[in-house]
Amino acid sequence: MANTTTDETWTLIIESKRKLLDLQLRDVIRYRDLIYLFVKRDFVLQYKQTILGPLWLIIQPLFSTIMYTFVFGNLANIGTNGIPYLLFYYSGTMLWTFFSGCFTDVSNVFINNANIFGKVYFPRLTVPISNVFSNVTKIVVQFAMLMIFYSYYVFSGAPIQGSLWILAFPFIFAWLAALGMGMGIIISSLTTKYRDLKQLVTFALGLAMYATPVVYPLSEIPKRFSWVNFVNPVSAPIELFRIWFFGAGTVPPAMILTSLGITVVMLILGLVLFNQNEQNFIDVV
Repeated sequence: MANTTTDETWTLIIESKRKLLDLQLRDVIRYRDLIYLFVKRDFVLQYKQTILGPLWLIIQPLFSTIMYTFVFGNLANIGTNGIPYLLFYYSGTMLWTFFSGCFTDVSNVFINNANIFGKVYFPRLTVPISNVFSNVTKIVVQFAMLMIFYSYYVFSGAPIQGSLWILAFPFIFAWLAALGMGMGIIISSLTTKYRDLKQLVTFALGLAMYATPVVYPLSEIPKRFSWVNFVNPVSAPIELFRIWFFGAGTVPPAMILTSLGITVVMLILGLVLFNQNEQNFIDVV
């Protein structure tokens, strides 16, 4: 009688328990096409059945810039360190929207994708990564618009003194993306148990913008409140972006190092919590 047994080779092993830093990055790379599909899905769902479609990516920050120019520039007479109002408010709005978008989308990752997570296996980390890349596509379009405004002011003789550091602008984007993703994952791990935390975060995020140099430069902040920008990790990258591109403003090196340190801690802590929470969150949600 012939032996009909054959050797079986498993191509994928799913384990119920993993180490704290076992993020299964190889699986994430293997499922990179899924990240692309998630990004495409988010883009289509957001602008499907809209009149202006992706034009909202440019219209929204422009409307905010016009409003900030009128309120903070003309009525409140808050200085911009000599930077033209359009460039100052548009750049701040663009960067803050990018950070808040990464933070908000990732903070809802478990609740918004509970149905998918409960039906089929795939590396869960692909979802928050796709959320970040969805926001990257948005800021790329907005940044291109900023460069059009920037070129106009440069050729018109505006007092703008950019430096070679402008070539490092992707670092600012990566900085804000890592910070938004890390903080968002931490919140998403908590909102699976405490749903009302979502409303609190939305309210706090709206207030946090005014504690960030979006509509004012750091030079306008009284010294007794300077500590706020040290504990606010979003302040340093936004101010640094303006220094690189417009040659105006100042940011203490200690603030930069503090922000980078907070970003690294938030990202590592968020990934650890995500790695542990994804194993049993479906029972809680």
